[in-house]
Amino acid sequence: MIIKARPIPFFLVWFGMGPLLWLFRRRFNKMIINDIDIKSGHSYILMCNHFGFLDGFFAYYLCFRFILKKQRLKNIYTMSVKKQMEKKPWLRFSGSFSVEPGKRSIDESLDYAASLLNRPGNLLIYYPQGNLESNYIRHIEFKDGIYEIATRTSGNCQLIWCSVLFEYFESLKQSVYFNLLDCGTNHEFDFERLKSDVNAFHLQAMKKNVRFTEEEDIKF
Repeated sequence: MIIKARPIPFFLVWFGMGPLLWLFRRRFNKMIINDIDIKSGHSYILMCNHFGFLDGFFAYYLCFRFILKKQRLKNIYTMSVKKQMEKKPWLRFSGSFSVEPGKRSIDESLDYAASLLNRPGNLLIYYPQGNLESNYIRHIEFKDGIYEIATRTSGNCQLIWCSVLFEYFESLKQSVYFNLLDCGTNHEFDFERLKSDVNAFHLQAMKKNVRFTEEEDIKF
């Protein structure tokens, strides 16, 4: 049996996250987000590259500083490993629900995720790699979870990809670049096209971040 989310009212999350995000922002030189269209009357899957402890903060920053300004959000959800949620019960009140990869209950978790996304205004933060990897890895490996969630969702859901990249350049503080890609909706979902589009976009984002140097394509 999965542990379901019991998120506190969203306006309390907003007031609580405001000061935290302000302090978080002060750690960096610049935080730059490219503009994309956020569809109205939809739920949202925000897929991000999974690179470290702080990637959850970057995802929340993106939700509150960009997506929420475009469209109204009702709740933000995340999938967390069940053992972690058993150790930290408070996670369910921040919108987390459990998943156990390789166990029978995984179908219940995927169905639960889809049921949340059937409601407009809900957003699921999702890391399709499943494992921590450098944010400069040249190929994003997608696990099957995003396919299962997207195809089980019957409502209108927009899929968004974000490649988060860092550079110092002229500053002692890092600058953060949120490279956003509109990946369409669940109704036109094509898993192979999603993987191809995201990987092409991720490589292009890294090339853009290099600034002046021309790099030959390198395959691993």
